[in-house]
Amino acid sequence: MTTNLWLWVAFNLVVAGMLALDLGVFHRRSHAVGVREALTWTAVWIGLAMAFNLGIYLTLGPTPALEFLTGYLIEKSLSLDNIFVFVLIFGFFQVPARYQHRVLFWGVLGALAMRAGLIAAGAALLARFHWVMYAFGLFLVVTGVRMALQRHASGDLSENRALRLVRRLIPVTDTYHGERFTVREAGRRLATPLLLALVLLELSDLVFAVDSIPAIFAVTRDPFLVYTSNVFAILGLRSLYFLLAGVVGKFRYLKLGLSVVLSFVGVKMLLAEVRPVPIAVSLAVILGVLALSVILSLAVPEKRQAWADGLPAQGASSR
Repeated sequence: MTTNLWLWVAFNLVVAGMLALDLGVFHRRSHAVGVREALTWTAVWIGLAMAFNLGIYLTLGPTPALEFLTGYLIEKSLSLDNIFVFVLIFGFFQVPARYQHRVLFWGVLGALAMRAGLIAAGAALLARFHWVMYAFGLFLVVTGVRMALQRHASGDLSENRALRLVRRLIPVTDTYHGERFTVREAGRRLATPLLLALVLLELSDLVFAVDSIPAIFAVTRDPFLVYTSNVFAILGLRSLYFLLAGVVGKFRYLKLGLSVVLSFVGVKMLLAEVRPVPIAVSLAVILGVLALSVILSLAVPEKRQAWADGLPAQGASSR
């Protein structure tokens, strides 16, 4: 296990520097992120992750490098499910495009802190209690099945329990005040809709992290590899959102593919002591399932609804 303290410190300092450069230089002024900018940043974050993977290969060897790559791929693919939720949240609050990057930036900081705590807790549990591995495996299988059966989420978040609790605890203004999360009016500190969107983003990421972190522990028990693969996937999530937000709905078989991936790694954990699956096989299966789900989404035409409100659709036969 990678326990070198200076390695942890150096990595986190580099991440902090990249985040400071991101917000303080490239996104110092709020603006709508276009496709070209999103594509550039997506390439940058993926390139940095691959460069880090190469560094692991050269310093720690091929097996840790393969474990990092597989963990990164799992986390990156599962993060696509976050994008569906981000689209719903920003749409519900009607967050202006120029402020969405700011919300996602602070959401990423919170997500990194939460995941660091969850990874530390998971590593401690696995080190102390062997049966936790089977609990994680069963949890992933159940989660995969539930994801496969889950219907599309509703865009109406007005009855969301977390949102109702925040509104009850914090006075909220219904109007935006630039990029500010809070504003003082009539001597009272009020939350803006931007803060509500941020709270829901953090809570949604917590739910996703509970699913994805056990999946990476199925690939490697090294907390450093689990943490770094999570960090690189989360850092690239913002640019990936701006790149795919408008077309992610077209990948209608992606959720089914992700459910298969979760179920596969869950079974892998359950059978680890009986029939361990080589890491290269795991990587091939995950890549194959994701590629197939994307290909099917693009190749298979979406079924057209033939009836609407009890009447034949336009152009349909009346017979």
